This record gives sequence, structure tokens and C-alpha cells, in this order.
Amino acid sequence: MIKSLKELPQLAKQKQVKTLAIAAAEDASVMNAIIKAKELGLIAPIFIGNKQKIEAIASEFSIKISPSEIIHSEDEAKSCAIAVKMVSDGKAHILMKGMVQTATLLKQVVNKEFGLLSGKLLSHLALFESVYYHKIFGLTDAAMNIAPTLDEKASIVENAVEAFIKLGVENPKVALLAAVEKVNPKMQATTDAAILKIMNERKQLAHCIIDGPLALDNAISREAAAQKGISGPVAGDADILVAPDINTGNAIYKCLPFLGGASCAAIITGSKAPIVLTSRADSEETKFLSIALGVLTSK
Repeated sequence: MIKSLKELPQLAKQKQVKTLAIAAAEDASVMNAIIKAKELGLIAPIFIGNKQKIEAIASEFSIKISPSEIIHSEDEAKSCAIAVKMVSDGKAHILMKGMVQTATLLKQVVNKEFGLLSGKLLSHLALFESVYYHKIFGLTDAAMNIAPTLDEKASIVENAVEAFIKLGVENPKVALLAAVEKVNPKMQATTDAAILKIMNERKQLAHCIIDGPLALDNAISREAAAQKGISGPVAGDADILVAPDINTGNAIYKCLPFLGGASCAAIITGSKAPIVLTSRADSEETKFLSIALGVLTSK
């Protein structure tokens, strides 16, 4: 497993150059991240959006973009459709969100005619590097599934585990988060966690070690877990944190970089191809690292 997110670009460099289709590319931060990845030999970009605006931004920030790398589209939804169809048709390997709302892009991703559905549940996976934790860890789902059911949580776990295996973690430790550690029938997150743990023990969820319900402190701190009498391989050493709902996941996702200074990379998993889906407020570095993660998890 990588020790730092800074290793992602170098590992991605070992793969073949991937074509990246950027939907609604009229954004300086996105464009700078893409050019950085291009210069490293990770990707060949296709900027889809308003050509005049893209070229104006490129000129203002001294970003070098060839006219042949731009597909003109004045409408956001059309830009998303063009980008998604390129990936669906095999003309691009990775999809990236530009200056457009997530819902607008995902509407095209789930398009029955040319979308990127693979039969699996789509879920968001973020990797974090924090000075307060001893290794890289994942968080899911902070951006896709609002209130996942038990079955959906199982799929979210499977998507995250598959991605971690591609990153070199053969048997990742999965912590199912809740507010408390004891199963409480009045708290759905705790009962779901208990069932998923049993499913793992019976090999219905394989290639990982699952524990839960676990409060966040017990999942990432051995000291906190010990104080509460919680033991096991996952406590204090989780590779993947599974949020019970999007509100919890998104709050953790936003807190880690903005309050804790953590580095981040994020993609959508479960689709036919990786989707680089970062927040518009995310840093240029996060977008760059997310592109590298998309390259690493692509076919």
C-alpha cells in the first residue's frame, strides 16, 4: 500500500497514458490540475465546454491547451453528455467533472442509452493522508448515496475493497461507523453494521475484515478503542471508513482537509470507468491527485 498520496502520480505514470474527458471544463483549478497530469505523462485530456471561455481561462493563467484538445459545447448538460458518451464509446478511459453540478453530470452517467452503469452501485471513495493517522485511509460514501440501505452498504463496501486491492491492500480493514459501539435497534446504522459484520464472517462480503458498529475515534485510535474495551484487528487501524449516510460522510470529507489539513484524492467507483468527482471547492492538488487515482484504478 502507498505510504503517501504523493506516490499516486508516480505509480500512475507506470500505466499507459489514459484519455481523460472533462465535462464542463471551464475552470482554472481543474485545467491546471489536468495540465500537470498531462505534463507528467499520465493523461491525454479532452476539454469539453465553451471553447471561448476555456481559451480565455487558459490565456489568463498561462495554461497551454491545443485547439485540438477542445470540443466546443455551450450547454452544461450537453458537455456532460458528450464526455460520458466518449467514455462509453471507448474514446476516453476516465471521466472528470469540471465546473458543473454533480447532479447534472450524474444524470448523463446513468443515461440508459450511453451511460456508464455497470450493474454495480455507484459510490464515492475518497483517500486521505493525515498527519494524525499512521497510514492512508479511505472514506465512503460522501457524495453519492444519500441514505443507503443494507444492500447498498454492502455494495459500497465491495466497491471500496476492490479499489483498495488495486492499490495493493489485499485484505483491507473496514470500519462501519456509527455514533455508538453497541447495537441499538433504534439506531439503524448500528443494526446494519452488525449484519454486515456477520456477512463478512460468513464470507458473503469477502476479501476484507469488517467490524462495526464503531464510533470514529475507535476506528482510528487504538488508545480510544482500548479505553472502551474494544479489540480486534480493525479497531484503531481501519483502512476504510464507511459512513452510515451522506450527511456523516460529507461532513467528515469536508472536515479532514479544511480543519485537519489532510490531503485527499477522490473518485466514483462501481461505474464502467473511473469518474473523477471532486468538490468545486477542493484544491487543485486534490484534483490532480484524484486524476492520478483515476488512472491507477482504470482498466
